[in-house]
Amino acid sequence: MTSLLTTFLNPADTAAHLLPCHDTAAADLFFSERPADLEQAKSLCADCPLLQECRQGALEREEPWGVWGGSIFESGRIIAVKRGRGRPRKNPDQNAA
Repeated sequence: MTSLLTTFLNPADTAAHLLPCHDTAAADLFFSERPADLEQAKSLCADCPLLQECRQGALEREEPWGVWGGSIFESGRIIAVKRGRGRPRKNPDQNAA
């Protein structure tokens, strides 16, 4: 990510615009196991000036997991949504008692 910063932003812009993935408080969101956290991380990427470059770089590096460029990666590919852990319900339409 550092190379993206130095390539696409000048140093003066970097100080003025804090990238969401560089916020240490939100760093765990980008690699969480929880689908809700990953969706939140994707929303943090929405206004990033490096969105396209970040996503393309992750595709080229075949990132194994995480949110890169507003997309969820798994095994080096973009996936639409991440399933939660555990087995899915057999009858999702029935409400649990």
